[in-house]
Amino acid sequence: MESLLKQELGSVLIKQAGHSGGGCISQGQSYDTDKGRVFVKINHKSEARRMFLGEMASLEAILQTETVIAPKPIKVIDQPAGGAVLVMEHLDMKGLSRQSSKLGEQLADLHLHNQRLRDKMTKESGKVGKGAGQADVQFIDKFGFHIVTCCGYLPMVNDWQDDWVTFYARQRIQTQLDLLEKSSGDREARELWSQLQLKIPALFDGVDVVPALLHGDLWGGNVAEVDSGPVIFDPASFYGHSEFELAIAGMFGGFGGSFYSAYHNKIPKAPGFEKRLKLYQLFHYLNHWNHFGSGYRGSSLSIMRSLVK
Repeated sequence: MESLLKQELGSVLIKQAGHSGGGCISQGQSYDTDKGRVFVKINHKSEARRMFLGEMASLEAILQTETVIAPKPIKVIDQPAGGAVLVMEHLDMKGLSRQSSKLGEQLADLHLHNQRLRDKMTKESGKVGKGAGQADVQFIDKFGFHIVTCCGYLPMVNDWQDDWVTFYARQRIQTQLDLLEKSSGDREARELWSQLQLKIPALFDGVDVVPALLHGDLWGGNVAEVDSGPVIFDPASFYGHSEFELAIAGMFGGFGGSFYSAYHNKIPKAPGFEKRLKLYQLFHYLNHWNHFGSGYRGSSLSIMRSLVK
């Protein structure tokens, strides 16, 4: 690994640092280089390059908003024996505690960033000429992303859509159920989904969904803090409904009341929020079912049953 990194990063010195980590998808290791410390994510799967290119694009998009700290990505490198690595800035992170409330504020700012661009564009549409840097970040008026991103190791369909309900039903839930159909052909899931599809539009009556840049996989294991503020990492970004972000956050814990209070102070809950949150959690339970097996079947079907009542 050291020789590969030397060659690809143009570094003279590469030495393993003491920091390592990883989850159920990839492993990670820090290295000291003559250009500073970097963190390297390693994955040996054939899909690793696609996965890391999506993560790199997600980090770049988040950093471009200047709303919340995320590690700066440096390069995706193919491994000679298969798989790939993602090299990024090393951040000396610790568990989220003092910065929980600030994370709620900054996550809301991330979600509001695109809407604020729209408002600014509308306000300035009557003015002649553009100010410095105004063309750098454009308002996105559709749902999706410019590249495939992966939630876990499974790719998400990010083709651009004008309508959020269509995007979510087809490109999030339907794609997960298609994968389950191939692996297990679960009849009850199929029947419940045919009923639920008809009820989804009513859950969005009176709700104006403005595309928001999302982290996409914001559970407690993907947040931390440094001395200067909260950090988010391991994103699976796309432009979607801001409420989607809070689904997995509530499934596996790690976020206290101060986080939610600060977030909803900036983005108040819209009518029907709780039911839509269940709909958004359905994606993550199905995704876990596809990743880790039928232990997540019960939760997936339970949500579908509650929503079709």
